[in-house]
Amino acid sequence: MSPVTDDSKIFSCEFFPPHTDAGMEKLLIERDTLKQGMQPAFYSVTFGAGGSTRDRTLETVDQLRQDGSKVAPHISCIGSTREQISKLLQSYIAKGIDHLVTLRGDIPEEGARQNDFKHANELVEFIRSETGDHFHLEVAAYPEYHPESPTPESDFEYFVRKIKAGANSAITQYFYNIDAYSRFMEKCEKHKLDVPVVPGIMPITNYRNIVRFSDNCGAEIPRWIRKQLEAYDDDLESIRAFGADVVTSLCERLLEAGAPGLHFYTLNQSAATLEIWRRL
Repeated sequence: MSPVTDDSKIFSCEFFPPHTDAGMEKLLIERDTLKQGMQPAFYSVTFGAGGSTRDRTLETVDQLRQDGSKVAPHISCIGSTREQISKLLQSYIAKGIDHLVTLRGDIPEEGARQNDFKHANELVEFIRSETGDHFHLEVAAYPEYHPESPTPESDFEYFVRKIKAGANSAITQYFYNIDAYSRFMEKCEKHKLDVPVVPGIMPITNYRNIVRFSDNCGAEIPRWIRKQLEAYDDDLESIRAFGADVVTSLCERLLEAGAPGLHFYTLNQSAATLEIWRRL
């Protein structure tokens, strides 16, 4: 059996809330294309820094669910009070949503004005205390460790706290070095953390964008990949072909090594993800 036809593996896609009505219309087209091409188990929807896209996240969730698709909204605690989170949880329960991606969230440039929670494990604990086992809770994992963590050890300890607080599974920050994921899973086994940790996958379609994203989030682009992308410069066709080769190979190796699925960061575009899926 091919890993992509293994029913035990979870394949999902991430969207961000569009800023305009036209953007929403385009997103729904991309959802339909992904649904037809790969039938993702669910779509996650991001939650801007400090909850800055809270209303648009809710709207996007509602729009995506209209065709029966399963949606897992992101929920983050930076910039939110306990009361706000509680109301949001009740809203999701009323809508029949039972899956959340639970994060600390990015701190806005102007700083967080409300700080009832400091870390994601506190948010996980709060959700469990408010709603019991209603939600399947995903948390973030950082195989190359979070850029704000002082050491890899302290970063992994935060991950342990999130799992012990009641998280069901995790999605990683994207990476291009499979050894980072392998070592992270070895640490999970050593600490007896028996939860699925799904690799986050970022297609490569634009050199400058991927460098900017990676520098911001601390994801390493191996030197051989970076140099080849630099050589292509603005040749987008070559960048996309090379990117599809690199990321497909990464996905194949991850699945063969036993990864429980893949979570694609689509950037609201379907083409690159579907090309990787077709090759798999």
